[in-house]
Amino acid sequence: MALKPTIYKVELQLSDTDRHCYETCQLTLAQHPSETELRMMVRLLVYGLNYHQDLSFTKGLSSTDEPELWQIGPDGQVEHWIELGQVSPERLRKAVSRAPKISLYAYGRETDIWWQKQGQAIADLPKLTVWRFQEDQVSPLTQLVQRSMTLSMTITDGEIYLSDGENHCTVTPEKLL
Repeated sequence: MALKPTIYKVELQLSDTDRHCYETCQLTLAQHPSETELRMMVRLLVYGLNYHQDLSFTKGLSSTDEPELWQIGPDGQVEHWIELGQVSPERLRKAVSRAPKISLYAYGRETDIWWQKQGQAIADLPKLTVWRFQEDQVSPLTQLVQRSMTLSMTITDGEIYLSDGENHCTVTPEKLL
């Protein structure tokens, strides 16, 4: 019998002063059985960072043909393809053929090694922006995890502040490409 995802309910109060975007989002996050809490929270962080009314979570780890998040336009076309982790250049090549804008948010202890090995092949791809989250900045995100979360996310001058009222995290994405 297959394991079922763990469901989380999130109220995300977003204040993105860099983009003048102020929203309260009611979200349902499904954590795949093989997904860590950290990965799930990075997905949420990236959602807030790229918020758009048409942005949505996909099947994620359950699908090899979809990114973690995507923005689908009114015409049904993918407008923004968003990947997480240390993605292969081959996977990103598929994204380049399917969307006019691709973003990758890398994180993890071995991100530097991955970038040294894959960076040049990834840099050769068009339409792609690559960001890195430092491990010591994103690992505290797991302190915020509860089955029902009310989180405040403020983005200002490129820094992300995430809080549940008791625990606070600051994340500064570093642009690699």
